[in-house]
Amino acid sequence: MTEQEPLLEWVERVAMYLARDGVPPIAGRVLGWLMACDPPEQSAGQISAAIGASRASLTSNLRLLTGMGFLTWRTRPGERTVYYRMATDAWAVVARQQIAGITSFLDITRDGLDLVGPDDERAARIRQAHATFEWMAGVFKGAPPLHPDPASDHAGDEPAGDLDDEETP
Repeated sequence: MTEQEPLLEWVERVAMYLARDGVPPIAGRVLGWLMACDPPEQSAGQISAAIGASRASLTSNLRLLTGMGFLTWRTRPGERTVYYRMATDAWAVVARQQIAGITSFLDITRDGLDLVGPDDERAARIRQAHATFEWMAGVFKGAPPLHPDPASDHAGDEPAGDLDDEETP
């Protein structure tokens, strides 16, 4: 077993865990790799070589992860290569986005109940969803605030843009 194999096995565990929630396996591998790789900034070529993904598949997954708020990218002076890294507090930011989505879905279920009326048999299914999301909103509302790790590295957190190993516009 090479030194890299245990790390790649862990990366695969991350990918399979996230796949349960619909995250594409390549995106999960990218997240796992960028959480544990050294150096923390990697080019698409380095990521591709490490996780065994095609460049085409990798590019679309890098775009997905950047759009979701997990990754940031940057170029270095005099280079055209784009380097990716985990965004500062990525997991907290994405979790907050998901929690905000719970409130949005509560609005949708309220509208659905108004639409079908309280006595319609369809309302029972909508009420079930509404009750579940209302419960989750209450849990998160009462939760203590999440404080970022003060030792986290905040360097290199630029907004997302062109994700290929080419010049950025």
